[in-house]
Amino acid sequence: MALVGVLALQGSFNEHIAALRRLGVKGVEIRKPAQLDSVASLIIPGGESTTMAKLAEYHNLFPALREFVKMGKPVWGTCAGLIFLANKAVGQKTGGQELVGGLDCTVHRNFFGSQIQSFEGELAVPELASKEGGPETFPGVFIRAPAILEVGPEVHVLADYPVPSDVLDSNSTIESPEEKIQSEKKVIVAVRQGNLLGTAFHPELTADTRWHSYFLKMANDVAEGASTSIIAVGVDLGLNNQPRNDLPIYRSIEN
Repeated sequence: MALVGVLALQGSFNEHIAALRRLGVKGVEIRKPAQLDSVASLIIPGGESTTMAKLAEYHNLFPALREFVKMGKPVWGTCAGLIFLANKAVGQKTGGQELVGGLDCTVHRNFFGSQIQSFEGELAVPELASKEGGPETFPGVFIRAPAILEVGPEVHVLADYPVPSDVLDSNSTIESPEEKIQSEKKVIVAVRQGNLLGTAFHPELTADTRWHSYFLKMANDVAEGASTSIIAVGVDLGLNNQPRNDLPIYRSIEN
């Protein structure tokens, strides 16, 4: 059974590992470059992106992460992980941060505001529902969340979300390409490009494991092309058989 790596420098890596466990798949904590050799796919979790970048730089992880992506191995970035995978990030702190890249998009860090502006919103997810079953919506948990402002031609948009009026007001002076997105009053919050998956929200903080199942099947498709596969022992990756109550469920944030 091939293993799924979860970058464990900071953030919600334990929650991802727990979600994988519920699907019968073992997640392995990754902190050093050599550990990437033992896994067939990787999840980069949410957290504080600047802190994660500094820790990744300290452990000399960026070259290994970039090589992992270039080799075509599946990588999923959630929230801060999405920022890591983007080719370009705006709205960063002074000095910016190093990126892994590979995902042809521009991401705005903390687009939806500060910690107290975190929220949960229902996302229309037709492709996820068609692949994994279940409802046509998904409970998107946005915590100091980024947003995808523009994507390249090879990027497939999986979900978008209306921009709250207070976010439009606070970003009213931001120049293109944000102005284009704002005029449409929606931003992109989930994408796929080949072996790369990115979500601006936190699926690992909900009871719904369909995004994890989607990633595992995506990883399995890629791995089969290389004569390897990820096997969930004794567990159907379909939604109907997924246990749903052994992980702490996210509750609405009280500001």
